[in-house]
Amino acid sequence: MSDTPFGFGLPPEEPDDGDEGKKKDQQSGGGQDPANPFGFGLPGFGGPGGPGGDNPLAAMFGSLNPTDLGAAFQQLGQMLSYEGGPVNWDMAKQIARQTVSQGTPDGVKDASIGPAERTAVQEAVRLADLWLDDATSLPSGSGSAVAWSRAEWVEATLPAWKELVDPVAERVGAAMGDVLPEEMQAMAGPLIGMMRSMGGAMFGTQIGQAVGVLAGEVVGSTDIGLPLGPAGRAALLPANIEAFGKDLGVPKDEVRLYLALREAAHQRLFAHVPWLRSHLFGAVDGYARGIKVDTAKLEDVVGQFDPQNPEQLQDALQQGMFQPEDTPEQKAALARLETALALVEGWVDAVVHAAAKPRLSSADALRETLRRRRATGGPAEQTFATLIGLELRPRRLRDASRLWASLTDARGVDGRDALWAHPDMLPTATDLDDPDGFVHREQLDFSELDKMLGEAAGGSGEKPNLKKDDDSKDDDTE
Repeated sequence: MSDTPFGFGLPPEEPDDGDEGKKKDQQSGGGQDPANPFGFGLPGFGGPGGPGGDNPLAAMFGSLNPTDLGAAFQQLGQMLSYEGGPVNWDMAKQIARQTVSQGTPDGVKDASIGPAERTAVQEAVRLADLWLDDATSLPSGSGSAVAWSRAEWVEATLPAWKELVDPVAERVGAAMGDVLPEEMQAMAGPLIGMMRSMGGAMFGTQIGQAVGVLAGEVVGSTDIGLPLGPAGRAALLPANIEAFGKDLGVPKDEVRLYLALREAAHQRLFAHVPWLRSHLFGAVDGYARGIKVDTAKLEDVVGQFDPQNPEQLQDALQQGMFQPEDTPEQKAALARLETALALVEGWVDAVVHAAAKPRLSSADALRETLRRRRATGGPAEQTFATLIGLELRPRRLRDASRLWASLTDARGVDGRDALWAHPDMLPTATDLDDPDGFVHREQLDFSELDKMLGEAAGGSGEKPNLKKDDDSKDDDTE
């Protein structure tokens, strides 16, 4: 069977710090199958030997015994009668909550947040925002700071997951009903409806399982480089922060504060760069529109589909029925998303390091731990590699961080952060290959451009002199 979701091919692996560790983790088969938290089209929702190893319904029903059969058939009826969108999100939420309640592979259960933990998180975010004031020109974006349990993280982030996953699932679901000739679709209506219900249920089951697994790993609302929680609300998960810092030899307060810095930096960026969220989510949608379906294979599945054997449809998903289209548009969507996420994470890494380095003795160690976590398959790596076939390469993140740090040295904090004013001003994938070239490239003085546009609107008729930025000139001569 295919080892990639819907047959999506991942980018080739590159030699980097964490790749060997990632391969070992994948080969070990331990835990919750860390290389594939979303489990799209893959057996073993709970890892090898776990619940649902060969049955896509087992993750929902659990280990059945005679007393469970009534509830199981009731859920099966609900699944087959589902008439909503491409993903059964009610089922996804139910599965995610069940997964969270089972605890993490190391036996740590979810727990309600106490007053002391809430206060500690609020104080950490408040201090983090004070430190960040010196490291970035973007003001605070955290209207409030909250401590979440894993279950609360699931509830708060599901709307964002819906926005991310629905475009991909919509394309796949539409294909299920389009493979039959038009004159046959009316006759096969019940079958098509059943297939769509089954598809929505399987998406819901697998996404719910994935979100539940991620809830046991993430430390905040922005771990994957996207704003998953409500706007302006900085969130940390105390239980996961404790697990993250368990064997680091770093005081718990320092670990919490460093992760609060990262969360607060993300919040500033997404709060004060209004186009950024839609830019990232739009790249996912653009990728989804380019997905094509092997209609010949799907037609075979429809012709041989046995309603009493729902695993057959799951097997079809695993055999590479859905493939990304190798078109310039598809490649551009992937490149746009990969580059934008690298720039977001690189900026956060650079800004947090600048704020923490003078104040935390453990800043370097925590920075490298987080980089290695990403390189060996952290939540961002796992989520995007499985969701849309995109692998966030550690090399890109390090390049982006180095570029932002160089920009700070060359143009200052204000000059660096001014690049977020418009997506066309940001570095490109090519610039990440040559950070020094971008840093020292002459830049147009955009204040003069604004003046020109204002005068044109006012009908003055004057032609302003578009000069080069003086600081950039100095940089070029160094």
